Amino acid sequence: MRHYTSIKDLGDIQAAVKEALEIKKNRFAYQDLGRNKTALLIFFNNSLRTRLSTQKAAMNLGMNVIVLDVNQGAWKLETERGVIMDGDKSEHLLEAIPVMASYCDVIGVRSFARFENKEDDYNEKIINQFIQYSGKPVFSMEAATGHPLQSFADLITIEEYKKTARPKVVLTWAPHPKALPQAVPNSFAEMVNCTDYEFVITHPKGYELDERFVGNARVEYDQKKAFEGADFIYAKNWSAFRDPHYGQILSKDPSWTVDAEHMAWTNNAYFMHCLPVRRNMIVSDDVIESPQSLVIPEAANREISAQCVLKRLLESLQNEPARTE
Repeated sequence: MRHYTSIKDLGDIQAAVKEALEIKKNRFAYQDLGRNKTALLIFFNNSLRTRLSTQKAAMNLGMNVIVLDVNQGAWKLETERGVIMDGDKSEHLLEAIPVMASYCDVIGVRSFARFENKEDDYNEKIINQFIQYSGKPVFSMEAATGHPLQSFADLITIEEYKKTARPKVVLTWAPHPKALPQAVPNSFAEMVNCTDYEFVITHPKGYELDERFVGNARVEYDQKKAFEGADFIYAKNWSAFRDPHYGQILSKDPSWTVDAEHMAWTNNAYFMHCLPVRRNMIVSDDVIESPQSLVIPEAANREISAQCVLKRLLESLQNEPARTE
């Protein structure tokens, strides 16, 4: 695996889960793999779980870690070619990327959708420039349209807690005060479509996701009907995908907040969310604090998903042919 921008990059999903669970039993078994290797983690956006879990995962593998917060102390970066740089941006990404790459062996990039240009967002303009110009293995720590480290952790969590071979998994929209990207729901849907789970997506009309990620999911606009018999409820807000409303909030309907009444419609389902979560907008206090809430084990599995991905990227470096001058 040379790069990681989608859970599909893992190949055999069940084999990947098995590998991740073996890593979880002994997080320090592969320290020789990362010795004298450096991971550069680049953040264009805020982070808590992703930064801490990925840094810890790299350290578990014996790696050195450099963390760069682009908005705190670095030069402001221009990303467009052909621009006359007479504004507040002092450095171009096309110079910055190869410079950064010269200091590391593996690069992680976190860069959200900007909602300025849908085509740029859905072509993953930022992370693809790192892939094109760094010459190093690159992995997504959340990009404009996907968050594959999160979806891998979600998969590990479901596999650990499922009570039936083919659980019913429901991805539900919930209200939020800000316009959020589709990255997490996109990757969650992409992940579930790689399994044989029964999969339902529920949201108000107007919040349809890109069909490439929806895949074989059943889309149900009646939230109660969607929740019936569910084994896992995954709540997440996202803004509109379809034009002309891309990146906009169409509704803040509080009836979509996941509370005890909603969970009573399910098959005593587990509750999941990627965090951070707006309490009593996305989910009520009693639900997120209930014994059926998996938000903490799910977040803990972010370390495991990141370590499995980094392990595979390091192994790809070992398998590269030696360079000759």
